[in-house]
Amino acid sequence: MIDWLIDHLAVVMFFGLILVMFIGYPVAFLLGAVGVFFGLVGVWFDVFNLAQFANLLPRIYGQAAQNQVLVAIPMFVFMGTMLEKSRVAEDLLRALQVLLRRLPGGLAVAVTVLGTVMAATTGIVGASVIMLTLIALPAMLQRGYQKELAVGTIASAGTLGILLPPSIMLVIMGDLVGLSVGSLFMAAVIPGLLMSALYVVYIVVLAGFRPGLAPALELSEGPSDAGEMTRMILRSFLPPASLIVLVLGSIFAGWATPTEASGVGALGAILLAWFNGQLSMKVLKEVMYSAAQTNAMVFFIIFGATLFSYVFRALGGDEVVLDILKAFGLDTGWEVLVFVMVLVFVMGFFFDWIEICLIVIPVFAPIIGKLDFGTVIEGRQVILLWFSILLAVNMQSAFLTPPFGFALFYMKATVPKEVTMMHIYRGIIPFVLIQMVALALCVAFPELVLYLPREMGLLD
Repeated sequence: MIDWLIDHLAVVMFFGLILVMFIGYPVAFLLGAVGVFFGLVGVWFDVFNLAQFANLLPRIYGQAAQNQVLVAIPMFVFMGTMLEKSRVAEDLLRALQVLLRRLPGGLAVAVTVLGTVMAATTGIVGASVIMLTLIALPAMLQRGYQKELAVGTIASAGTLGILLPPSIMLVIMGDLVGLSVGSLFMAAVIPGLLMSALYVVYIVVLAGFRPGLAPALELSEGPSDAGEMTRMILRSFLPPASLIVLVLGSIFAGWATPTEASGVGALGAILLAWFNGQLSMKVLKEVMYSAAQTNAMVFFIIFGATLFSYVFRALGGDEVVLDILKAFGLDTGWEVLVFVMVLVFVMGFFFDWIEICLIVIPVFAPIIGKLDFGTVIEGRQVILLWFSILLAVNMQSAFLTPPFGFALFYMKATVPKEVTMMHIYRGIIPFVLIQMVALALCVAFPELVLYLPREMGLLD
């Protein structure tokens, strides 16, 4: 028994982390505490040297404190929070309602399009879900939309911010996997737009067959002439479009790194808030406080994750996991990939995306990078890029699946009393299934992920 424990100490460490996370203690401290505890256990069994802990300080300093890419995180948080105050989303939703009023479920489609646009400008799920709920849900309920369809549409559209660039998750994943953030941003564009398009198709088909669930907007509503319509479109679409071009355009064109582009985006968000008359010292203080708080949380988690992954590998975790996968008969790349995707989906019921990232990526990314997926997906960099986007698509469901779907709690805190938690749970089911369809398409057709990075010369 003792010999088996010594040989499989890394596996016990992995499942021990999952177990203690249910305690509800901050994940940053749990990661570090589990790493230290099992490091000491390894010292006791003479499979880990106490002096190896000395390697942690230069690792943490090099991976986090000196990491220029991670500087983009507080800037993107600042940008998203400032946009929430600028009323850009309200003007854009009104314009989209008018433009899509002839389409079945036009208001729900408008909310999905708005969520897609805001995802490409904020990259923050919490801000997007709360903003869409406050702006769109009253209008949808007033129009007589079914509660389940209304909340499902808003929650799914709001979570697009975790996948579409400039996603904070992709910034952190790039650092964990060792890929450029620009290549991850480019690879996520088509899968993100695909998921948004699948939402739209579902809403249009459902509203076409059951119009009572999504009553149409009256054709008489909106601008009365072409000139007024043009002014409304320009006033609504130009601000967010300008910000998207500033941030993503500068990255994709090679004019700026993600870190530099995040600063440009933060400045653009301030200018938009000023232009709409929403900029004040109180708002600026609130946004700065929120950005600093999020930044501190992320870096504490990175410190803990660095400690955990270092001890895990020092205990032979990579080799042990590979042996276990082979023992289960999972010896091909595709079998291991399916296993990891199912594992991540199940973990999404209980953990946040950042916890899943920090548990799964250090363990499985080195293994996935060495496996064979055929000639279409060849080379470690290509495999890891494809795998990272599959993880990102899969982890979007973690925001929607009960009991711990964070988007559901963001929404419940802002919906009126007549919308219950059961309405929200029932409403997200078809959209989670759509996310799984998008994931299956990205697995079956890797070029959905790899086409843009290859065209832009971001892959060797």
